[in-house]
Amino acid sequence: MSDKNPEQGNDEAFELMRSRALQYHAEPKPGKIALAVTTKAENADDLALAYSPGVGEPVKEIGRDPELAYKYTAKGNLVGVISNGTAILGLGDRGALASKPVMEGKALLFKRFADIDCFDIEVDTKDVDEFVNTVANISITFGGINLEDIGAPACFEIERRLKEMLDIPVFHDDQHGTAIVTAAGLLNALELRKKNLSEARIVCLGAGSAAIAILKLLVELGAQKGNIFVLDSKGVVHDGRDDLNIYKQEFSQVTNKRTLEDACQDADVFIGVSGANLLDESSLLAMAPKPIVFAMANPDPEMRPEIAMAIRNDVIIATGRSDYPNQVNNVLCFPFMFRGALDVRATDINEEMKMAAVHAIRGLAKEVVPAEVIAAYDNIDELSFGTEYIIPKPMDPRLLKRVAGAVAQAAIDTGVAKIQIVPDYS
Repeated sequence: MSDKNPEQGNDEAFELMRSRALQYHAEPKPGKIALAVTTKAENADDLALAYSPGVGEPVKEIGRDPELAYKYTAKGNLVGVISNGTAILGLGDRGALASKPVMEGKALLFKRFADIDCFDIEVDTKDVDEFVNTVANISITFGGINLEDIGAPACFEIERRLKEMLDIPVFHDDQHGTAIVTAAGLLNALELRKKNLSEARIVCLGAGSAAIAILKLLVELGAQKGNIFVLDSKGVVHDGRDDLNIYKQEFSQVTNKRTLEDACQDADVFIGVSGANLLDESSLLAMAPKPIVFAMANPDPEMRPEIAMAIRNDVIIATGRSDYPNQVNNVLCFPFMFRGALDVRATDINEEMKMAAVHAIRGLAKEVVPAEVIAAYDNIDELSFGTEYIIPKPMDPRLLKRVAGAVAQAAIDTGVAKIQIVPDYS
């Protein structure tokens, strides 16, 4: 193993990437998104319909029946991407304004992959009550709310309260998008290794919002809490600690295990949502035969795939990076989760809708990959279900139909949809 700090990487390559990224965000005009006019505005008659006096007619109709906002405005295809900047990517608390490039990027992905329009909203407060009240007061603008880059444990309370208050879908992607894509890939990896989720011993390094959401969803899918060991910055989450919040307490174990190596002894699965290079060689070697490693810290994983493979050639490894196989990328989920929810006018995103997304993403990885998907990636000649392809690629156009369709159907089946017909996403 190299003694070079992998976070530094190649200085020349880093500077080139940094320069290109800054130029990308600054040119040809600052930012990544803009508004577009969707109807005619070419002459005086058009303007009279678009604004005064014509605009008064839909105003009166919506005043009579608020549901008509979906007919006469863009509300039904509009998502608020909202943050306070307290947990920006892997960069931590940089403030609400610093989160704006990420929120604009999220809006770009919504539009690119699911043709959903977004307003990015940066709320300059760390106070949970202020944040919740701000979002609640502007929520009628939107058909759905995507929460983003909000630190734990505040993010749990914020999402819970907004879901209770609002009659539109509220989804914290850092939690649930990560959980859905992780679960889809993990189920496929377990299948390849002929292991069952219900029997798998799981170690999770990290105990923030993504970690807790992943574990909760895995339990919903059949994992046993008694087989799950969680570690935070102080070590194993166990019943002898008096510093655990209520979210960590849910996964506290009665155990004498204290270190990562202790927890990894005979473990089938390692899930990392923590920091760079935190999975050491001894811990990986302690795992059961044919281990599965999801090292998802960004930009540098808990262990790089080439290092993991050099230590154990029987490992299946996934990361959050696009330059390695098996990228765990939330874009496989959130655009299509909202597309399906918006199209049937769902009032919530529930557990059944999340599990429908898991199985749709999982199933797609087992199908023949179209040539157009392979052509979208310069370094790939072929793709087929196996140890280096357990999850679909983001550029797969079939995701829209499969995931959005499954989510919409689950919303109908569970009674949270106001429209009872799944659109044709062909």
